[in-house]
Amino acid sequence: MATIIARKRKKGMRYTAQIRITLSNGSIHTESQTFDKKTHAKFWAKKREVEFNNPEFLHKVAMSGITIGKVLQLYIDNFSTNNPEQPFGRSKLAHIKQLMNFPIAELDAIQITPKQIVDHIIERRKSGVVASTVNNDLIWLKNSFRAIKIINNDMPLNLKAIKEASELCRIHKYVGKSEERNRRPTIEELNTILSHYQSVSSRMQLPMVDIILFALFSARRQDEITRMQWKDLDKRTSTILIRKMKHPRKKTDTTVLLTPEALALIMKQPHVNGEQRIFPYVAKSISTSFTRACQKLGIEDLHFHDLRHETASWLFEMGSNINQVSNVTGHLSWTSLKRYTHIHNFDKYDKYSNWKWRPVEESMTDSPVDKP
Repeated sequence: MATIIARKRKKGMRYTAQIRITLSNGSIHTESQTFDKKTHAKFWAKKREVEFNNPEFLHKVAMSGITIGKVLQLYIDNFSTNNPEQPFGRSKLAHIKQLMNFPIAELDAIQITPKQIVDHIIERRKSGVVASTVNNDLIWLKNSFRAIKIINNDMPLNLKAIKEASELCRIHKYVGKSEERNRRPTIEELNTILSHYQSVSSRMQLPMVDIILFALFSARRQDEITRMQWKDLDKRTSTILIRKMKHPRKKTDTTVLLTPEALALIMKQPHVNGEQRIFPYVAKSISTSFTRACQKLGIEDLHFHDLRHETASWLFEMGSNINQVSNVTGHLSWTSLKRYTHIHNFDKYDKYSNWKWRPVEESMTDSPVDKP
């Protein structure tokens, strides 16, 4: 199986050990290594012959050539594209596809080494990407390798390499969790944004004033706003069913409580023939418009998602307890909500009480979340 070829060079003799073997799939596998001494070449060839006698090792060799990019694509195909009940979220899918464009995607998924993965992470950090974002690279690599390895028992993916690389990256702080975001819009910032949208409303298809106010008083994410349906609204109980609401582990249908402000905004929306959605718009268009408006108006570091955080903070400031707030926001755990409880130490403080944009009259009943 192995042959030793001697070649005379200017600096002396060199010995190349070559191995050629027919694999179980019918393909021919060849490899070679060059040494200064013949004994070293023989030792390497003998070592490789022993390894090739191991069926498990031989199987790995036969399966070599499957790239990380191919594994990521299989992950998308099997667990998102072919799974209409639980497709990947927009950000997850975008991150995986971005990962497929990096050089690491061309590497062998079976022969990949921890060093190659760490090198990828280091290069990403050098390019200015923050630790929490780079950490997602490791998460999706690990998830895809684990998933494809389970559904393809004959694919010996090197999941161990990812685990070892992940541990090293955590120790040396190359990756980490995202920093807790506490950005809240001020009344002045909200006035500026809403006044801007009111002035251009005649030229826009999106009713951004209503959408922003609804997000502010409902804690709904942009994609949830654009998925809400009239049939899921219960005006009697001031509740609405949010289908496939995002949660840490899975998406699930969740009934949430509507504040009077949020309900008033829903009832303001027109009923369009044949349209089941309350806000029949594209979610990405909402965030894009909001971001561009903030940039134009000089409002720094404010995201549409911050309006959801603002709702929780406002409700706690109004004196609502954890259960009452979670009924509105849809949070399932105290861990997710506790970041909002220290804002004003539960002191009753309604900064929107006299706000000109508040979408309800003072004569309306108090918010359900204020009731004991």
